[in-house]
Amino acid sequence: VPDAIKKCQRAGITVRMVTGDNINTARAIATKCGILHPGEDFLCLEGKDFNRRIRNEKGEIEQERIDKIWPKLRVLARSSPTDKHTLVKGIIDSTVSEQRQVVAVTGDGTNDGPALKKADVGFAMGIAGTDVAKEASDIILTDDNFTSIVKAVMWGRNVYDSISKFLQFQLTVNVVAVIVAFTGACITQDSPLKAVQMLWVNLIMDTLASLALATEPPTESLLLRKPYGRNKPLISRTMMKNILGHAFYQLVVVFTLLFAGEKFFDIDSGRNAPLHAPPSEHYTIVFNTFVLMQLFNEINARKIHGERNVFEGIFNNAIFCTIVLGTFVVQ
Repeated sequence: VPDAIKKCQRAGITVRMVTGDNINTARAIATKCGILHPGEDFLCLEGKDFNRRIRNEKGEIEQERIDKIWPKLRVLARSSPTDKHTLVKGIIDSTVSEQRQVVAVTGDGTNDGPALKKADVGFAMGIAGTDVAKEASDIILTDDNFTSIVKAVMWGRNVYDSISKFLQFQLTVNVVAVIVAFTGACITQDSPLKAVQMLWVNLIMDTLASLALATEPPTESLLLRKPYGRNKPLISRTMMKNILGHAFYQLVVVFTLLFAGEKFFDIDSGRNAPLHAPPSEHYTIVFNTFVLMQLFNEINARKIHGERNVFEGIFNNAIFCTIVLGTFVVQ
């Protein structure tokens, strides 16, 4: 458990302990697990003290009072199930920061049901947990191990990154393909990318690319960064720079080949070919260059946070390597 809690803290996750034990026992366990550290200014409260601090003279719970307590609260001892639910609701409804807090709760008893239901993510114990707790939860830990929560966080971030990678790659392909097809059709007699070629591009860039990028295995490095904001756009600024940068580069290369390629390779121009004529040698070079740039862009799309080395860990994903190599050979 201590190692798992350290990983959570490095990942930007605050771990709090809510227990029915007395405060001395709770403090000792929290210190041993790494929730509390000597010299830190964090709160350890009992249920009675917690309720006294969050309620006004009429006994009503005030959100402003909760907001003064929960950021520093690490241990809540001698607490009731109602206290646990109140704490979860208070953190979710908090106005301390602009971003709404995302709360996960673990529990195994029937009394934990309301808190598990209220939380954004409820983890119930699969072995020791009651049916009520399992029904109220979102995820069941079949091994009753806190380490499994860390794995769930890692896999969750990996799924998020996989979606972002595919979006970055797909938007780049679509921007370039649409501009090339539209501009080419307007300036020349026929589109440089034929219908069958576009179908092939859609096959390798939609189906196969999604499979390649979605099978990237999770790594420990995913736990070294802070969580994404709840309302953060799926396409970040870095991703947008990558999309526009790669699209601009590809358009420059494709248009250079389209309008001056015959001079570089000493071949007949495909721009003067009759309408609906078979693909010329010139346009074949343009098409092959376009597809090969997408294959290399697929490698670039593996990194979405501005990393320099896009080849890092590439051989850890055999499916990715197989798809890229297979597409290259078929092309």
